Amino acid sequence: MLNKYPLWKYVLILVVLLLASLYSLPNLFPDDPAIQITGASSARAVTQADLDQTRSALETAGIQVKATSLSEQGRAGLLRLVKQSDQLPAKDVVRKALGEDFVVALNLAPTTPAWLRAIGANPMKLGLDLSGGVHFLLAVDMDKAIKTRLNIQENEIKSLLRKEQVRYRSLPGQDKSIAVGFSDEAQLEKAQKLIRDNYNDFNFSTRTLDDLQVLELSFTETRLAEIREYSIKQNLTTVRNRVNELGVSEPLVQRQGADRIVVELPGVQDTAEAKRILGKTANLEFRLAASSDAPRATSESFEFRESGRAPALLERSVIITGDQVSDAQASFDENGRPQVNIRLDGYGGELMSRATRTNVGRSMAVLFIEQKPVTRTVRQTVDGVEKEVSVQSFQEDKKIISLATIQSQLGSQFRITGLNGQGESSELALLLRAGGLAAPMYFAEERTIGPSLGAENIELGLQSAVWGFIFVAVFMVAIYKQFGVIATLALLFNMFCLMALMSMLGATLTLPGIAGIVLTIGMAVDANVLIFSRIREEIARGISIQRALHEGFDRAFSAILDSNLTTLLVGAILFSLGTGPVKGFAVTMSLGILTSLFTAVVVTRGMVNLIYGGRDIKKLWI
Repeated sequence: MLNKYPLWKYVLILVVLLLASLYSLPNLFPDDPAIQITGASSARAVTQADLDQTRSALETAGIQVKATSLSEQGRAGLLRLVKQSDQLPAKDVVRKALGEDFVVALNLAPTTPAWLRAIGANPMKLGLDLSGGVHFLLAVDMDKAIKTRLNIQENEIKSLLRKEQVRYRSLPGQDKSIAVGFSDEAQLEKAQKLIRDNYNDFNFSTRTLDDLQVLELSFTETRLAEIREYSIKQNLTTVRNRVNELGVSEPLVQRQGADRIVVELPGVQDTAEAKRILGKTANLEFRLAASSDAPRATSESFEFRESGRAPALLERSVIITGDQVSDAQASFDENGRPQVNIRLDGYGGELMSRATRTNVGRSMAVLFIEQKPVTRTVRQTVDGVEKEVSVQSFQEDKKIISLATIQSQLGSQFRITGLNGQGESSELALLLRAGGLAAPMYFAEERTIGPSLGAENIELGLQSAVWGFIFVAVFMVAIYKQFGVIATLALLFNMFCLMALMSMLGATLTLPGIAGIVLTIGMAVDANVLIFSRIREEIARGISIQRALHEGFDRAFSAILDSNLTTLLVGAILFSLGTGPVKGFAVTMSLGILTSLFTAVVVTRGMVNLIYGGRDIKKLWI
C-alpha cells in the first residue's frame, strides 16, 4: 500500500526520538561556577578543614558558597559558588587564605543528575569562547637550558681527559662556560687538541690563575642557537603531550616568539590539575654522591624530600637528565611500595652505562626538579589608585627522591624508588612519559577567559538559533500550510538529534559551531522544500494525491542525497585542513547534515504517512 511504513520503521523513529531527547537533556543543566583547590605537590592533600577555612574566608568577603566537596582520594577540593561573577574575586580570597601550599584555579562543576551520568549522558563540551577557560603563556628559561647542556658536556670532556690520562683540576665555571685548570702549558695544549678533535661546538680561551693554566670553553653562537631552538621545540612537544595526557578537548598549544608557548584549555577541564602538570618541569637529574671532603667547586648539598633525613652531598656533574627518558611506567616493588620503571633512549643508556661501569659501590642520587608557585602581594598604582596586586612567580626546587648504591653497571632500564605514594609515582611517570623538558618553564602570564564573556556568547548564540528557528518555521507554515507544520516538527526533532549526537561523541561546541547550527536550521528544510515542491508538481500533473505523495518523496530523494553529500564533503575538508574555529564550524555543520538527512526524509515521511497514508483525500493543503 502506498504511503505506509512497516511497524518497525515507526518503532525506529520513536526509539531515536526518545534517545535523542534523553541524551540532549543534560544540556538543560548548566554547570556551577566553582573554585578548585589542589596541593602544590602531589603529596599535599586537601582536607575538610582547608575547605572550611576557605568557606569562612569567602563568606567574610561576602561571596556566597553553594556547596563544598572533597575528591575520593583527598587530592582536590571544590567550592561551588552561587554567582558566576564571584569566581574571579573568590579565587584571590582563597589564594590569600591558603597560602603557597595549594594551587587555586577556576573550574565549572557539573550539575547533571547522577542517573543521566550513569548512562553516559553528559552535556556538550563548550569551547573557550563559550565556557571560558584558562590562557597560559609559558616562558622557557633558555639560560638554564644552556647551563644544563654545559654540565653534560663538561662531564663528557672530563671523562675524555681521564681516559687519555691528561691531568686536570676542576674549577668553578661561569653560567655559560666550562673552566678546567692544568699545571703546565703542555697539559693545556694536549687537552685543547683532544677537545678540538672530538668537539666542534666550543670557543676556546686561556688565562692564568695563580699557578694554573686555565682553559675556558664556551658554546659557539651556532651551537647556542641550536640549543635554544631544540629547547623550545622539545618543550612545545612535551606540553602538547601533557595536554593530551590530561584529556583536554580542543586545546590550543602553539609557539609564540623565540621562547614562549601559548596554552589555552577550554571547557570544564580540571584547570588546577592542568596548571600543576604544566607548571612543573618534572625533570630528573642523576648524579653521583660526593665524598664528605669534596671541594665546594665540584660538589653541592641537597635535601631529601623525605623528612627526617640529613642532606646529602652530590657531585655537580650531571650523568643524565629527564629528557633522555623514552618511557616511564608506575608500578610497585616486591614490598608493595610505589616505584617508576624508567627506560632511557640510546644516548641516555650509553651515558648511564659509562658512568656506572667505573663507579660500582658508590651511591647515585635521583634529583627531582619542580617549579613551585610563589605568590607575592605587592602594592601597585593603577589609574592613580594604589592597590594590592598578587604577583605569581616560580621558584626552582631540587630535592633527592632516591639515593642508592650502584650494585652493578646500569643500562637503559632501571627503576626509581623512594616516592611519596602511588599518586606521586603515577604523576611522575605521566610527566616523564609525556617527554622531558629540555629547559624549565614558568608562567609568564595566566589569564582567565570568561566566564562572563562566555555566558554572553552563549546567550547571543542561543538567541540567533531561536530567531533562526522561528523565521524558518513561519516561512514554512506560510508557504506549505500543514506540511510546513510537519517540517517544523521534524526540524525540532533534528535539533534534539544534533545536540544528542554532539554530546555522545564528546564534540566541542564553539561560537563558530553555533553558527554551524544556525546554518543547519536553514539547510535542514531544503530537503522538505524539494519534497513539497515535487508533490505540488505531481498534483498539478493530475495524478492522485496518494501517488503524488509517494512520487514526491521518491523522486526528490536523489537530488537531496547529492546536494547533502557534496556539502558533507566540504565539511570534511574544512575539518581536516582547518584549525580552531574552522573545525568547530565544520563539526556542527557535518553532524547537522547527517541528522537532517534522517529527519527531513525518514521522519517527515513517517509523519506524512501517519496523517495521510491510506486515506481517500480529495484536496491537499500544501
